[in-house]
Amino acid sequence: MVAHTQYARNGDVSIAYQVVGDGPVDLLLSFGFATHVELVWEEPGLARLLSRLARFARLILYDRRGAGLSDPLPSADLDVHVGDLHAVLDAAGSERAALLGYTNGGPLCVAYAAAHPDRVSHLILYGTFATNERSEDVPWTLTVDERVELFEEQIAHWGEGTLVDRVAPNAADDPRLRAWFARLERQSASPGTVRAAVMTSATDVRHLLDRVRVPTLVLHRTDDMLMDVRHGRYLAARIPGARLVELPGADSLPSVGDSLRLISEIVEFVTGRRADGIGERALRTVLFTDICDATAQAARLGDDRWRDLLAAHDAVTDRALERYAGWRVKGTGDGVLATFAGLPSEAIRCTGELVDELEALGLEVRAGLHTGECELIGEDVGGMAVHIASRICALAQAGEVLVSGTTYGTAVGADLWFENRGEHRLRGVRGPWPVFALRRA
Repeated sequence: MVAHTQYARNGDVSIAYQVVGDGPVDLLLSFGFATHVELVWEEPGLARLLSRLARFARLILYDRRGAGLSDPLPSADLDVHVGDLHAVLDAAGSERAALLGYTNGGPLCVAYAAAHPDRVSHLILYGTFATNERSEDVPWTLTVDERVELFEEQIAHWGEGTLVDRVAPNAADDPRLRAWFARLERQSASPGTVRAAVMTSATDVRHLLDRVRVPTLVLHRTDDMLMDVRHGRYLAARIPGARLVELPGADSLPSVGDSLRLISEIVEFVTGRRADGIGERALRTVLFTDICDATAQAARLGDDRWRDLLAAHDAVTDRALERYAGWRVKGTGDGVLATFAGLPSEAIRCTGELVDELEALGLEVRAGLHTGECELIGEDVGGMAVHIASRICALAQAGEVLVSGTTYGTAVGADLWFENRGEHRLRGVRGPWPVFALRRA
């Protein structure tokens, strides 16, 4: 989906915006400060999320002043940002829109809805807050000194992508996502601009909450590591008629975790109908493999020999998957992500043979399998089952095939032998998970 960047004018300031899709309702998305209307489309998860929203709505994105492609003139005045949002809606030809506010975009959407209820059909607040400063009725958030200290730490590492640890802990070990987030930080604003925009004053719209008179949905993930869920509960309790939906997960970034549920809640609230056709879920056994010490091997062999060895790895992997009706979803750099629609026992046998055959090539690999419901996204897959399989693969040693307790339980009686490796905590996944190692000949 290709989006064309345009500019709205609020006085002498230009605000970059895009309009995507041609659905029956307008939906404006207000991000936090780190925004860039063109760069967001380069992160596959976000691009998929935005494209799905654009199937059901005329989606309006914009960069707030001081960020992204808008004029580099930051302001801490909420009324100024309300004026910018108004200018974007006018430029986009939107007479009435649903507003979706995320993180710092939430208070802005509250202020706009309170000031211009005739221009707002629905208000959706996801992972956001009414105030970012501690008080008697909001005792869980930061004091002024704590807030300044936290922002100074973030600014000291601005452009490195370290914020991913809090924004998307479930995907923090994904180097591609971390690199993209680092680019987003650098291209959204310089460290000095961030300091001027974020640290000059606190944000507080508590006095506006009871003035909101539009249908309101508050969405918040219960273990959100960026924004405490009590912020969402506070908003829902004080906006008249607001409905609160708490979603499982620790990730704030909407494209990480169960994004399908998040999108479905938004679409159903705005359109009044179920969000059929957004995605399909199916039971799959998910396999991750990883070449052990790949960097050291590449350095030892040299580029040409390493490329030849990787080509042989891919050929062996594809033949093994073909024998057992597995589907190669994609390469992961030093391994593969694959799924099996049939018996989990066949997926386990395939993996055991694959590890043996790769060892014969001189490649030691680790492998992890989990059976669960996956989100089918074209030729890609997503959802918690994929994350769990990845976490289990990371637990394996060289030459090991580890399976989750779920996969183990479905394969009992299939003439496969396992060793119990105990229960493990998988990052970003609730509860302890039993893990078993396949006994290889």
